[in-house]
Amino acid sequence: MLSVEEAQEKIFLQISPMGAEKVPLSSALGRILSEEIVSSLDHPPWDNSAMDGYAVIASDTRGASHATPLRLTVIETIPAGALPQKKIIPGTASKIMTGAPLPAGADAIIKAEDTHPIGQEVEIYAEGDADFIRRRGEVMQKGNLILKKGVRIRPYEVAILASLGLSEIAVFKRPQVAILSTGNELCDLCEPKGPHQIYNSNSYGLMAQVVEVGGIPIPLGIAKDTRSDLITKLEAASEADFILISGGVSVGDYDFVKEVFSEKGKGGGMAFWRIAMKPGKPLAFGLVFGKPTWGLPGNPVSAMVTFDQCVRPALLVAQGALNRFLPVVQAELMENIQKEAGRRHYIRARLYIQGGRYCVAPTGDQDSANLLSFVEANAYIVIPEGEVQVKAGSQVNVQIIGAIGQDQGLSP
Repeated sequence: MLSVEEAQEKIFLQISPMGAEKVPLSSALGRILSEEIVSSLDHPPWDNSAMDGYAVIASDTRGASHATPLRLTVIETIPAGALPQKKIIPGTASKIMTGAPLPAGADAIIKAEDTHPIGQEVEIYAEGDADFIRRRGEVMQKGNLILKKGVRIRPYEVAILASLGLSEIAVFKRPQVAILSTGNELCDLCEPKGPHQIYNSNSYGLMAQVVEVGGIPIPLGIAKDTRSDLITKLEAASEADFILISGGVSVGDYDFVKEVFSEKGKGGGMAFWRIAMKPGKPLAFGLVFGKPTWGLPGNPVSAMVTFDQCVRPALLVAQGALNRFLPVVQAELMENIQKEAGRRHYIRARLYIQGGRYCVAPTGDQDSANLLSFVEANAYIVIPEGEVQVKAGSQVNVQIIGAIGQDQGLSP
C-alpha cells in the first residue's frame, strides 16, 4: 500500500493550475488570486489625523496640562474628505477630524478629549503627539507587492483590494467536479426509500466539501451495481474537470469501479488502489475518460476523510493555491489511543485551548459509518503508521478542519 504522501504525489502529477478569469471584486470572496497585486498608489495618500482633535505645532504645546493649560487660535476646521486651506503657524491650530489631511506646518495632533473650545480659541491640556499622525504610504507604498499569487481572498483581502481601487480581480477558475455515488442500497432524497435502502449522504457531503474548497459540484446521481450503469452515468461527466466516485472500489462482487479505471480504450488508467490510512484504505485514483478520477470508499466517514487528505489538496493545486494542505498544530492528547500498526490513523477529534495550550480528544465512536463523530469535530488527530499506542499527555500532530472560531470553536 502507498503512504498518504506517495498517493498525494501521484495525484499531483495529474493536476495543474487551471486558467484565469476576471471577476467583480464583489464576487471574489473565497477565490484564489491568479496574479500578484502590486500597489498602484500610496496609502494613506497623504499625512492625516488618526483621531478627532487639533493639528498643532508640537513646540507650541510644550508643558500643557490641566494644571497649566495653554491657548491657541483656531484658524479653520478640516473635515474628512476636505483639503486644508490654511497653514499652521506658531500660536495657531486647526480643528481636524479623523482621516482628514494634515495641514501644512502641523507636526502633531492633540486629542479632542484633551481640549476645550473657547470662542475662536482652544484651551489645551496635553502636549501634541506626532504618533497621532498617519504618515503617507504608512500602510502601502506605490510599487510594493501587496498580495501574492495563489492567496485565497478573504474579507480582509477584499477590503485591501477595494482600497487600491480594484473593481475586478484575476482569479483561477473554479474546478468542476462530477460526483457519483454507487450502490443498489442507495436512494436519493427525492425518491421513496425502500426497506432495504439508505439515503445517499455521500453525494451531498462530497458536494459540500467541493464547494467549501472552491470547486463547482456536478451531481451525477446514483449508479446501480452494474458495470453498464456505472459507465452510462460517468459519460455525463464530460463537462467536468475531475470525477469523484464513492463506493464500488473495494473487493465485493459488485464493485466495478476498478474495472472502469482499467479500460484504456475509455481514456482510463489506474495510478493506485489502496492507501495506508484509516479510515479510507480502499482509495483508487487514475483517469476515466481522460479525467483525473478518485474512487472513494463507500462508508461516509471514509469518503469525507479521504477527500480531505487526497482530493482537497488536488483541487487547491488546480486553483493555484499557495497552501494546499490542512493546517497542522501540536496538541496535548487528553486520553489514551490504541491502534494497529501499518496504517496512519485520522481520528475525528475536538481541538481546544485550555490553560494556554492546545488540547485534543477524540469525538467518541470512530466507526467509518458514524457521521455523528464529525458533529463536534474540528480536527483530525494524526497517528503515524508505526505507532500502536499513544498515551494521554503526549504531544500529537493535529490537522485543523471545519469552522475554527465559529460553530466549532476552540473553547473547552
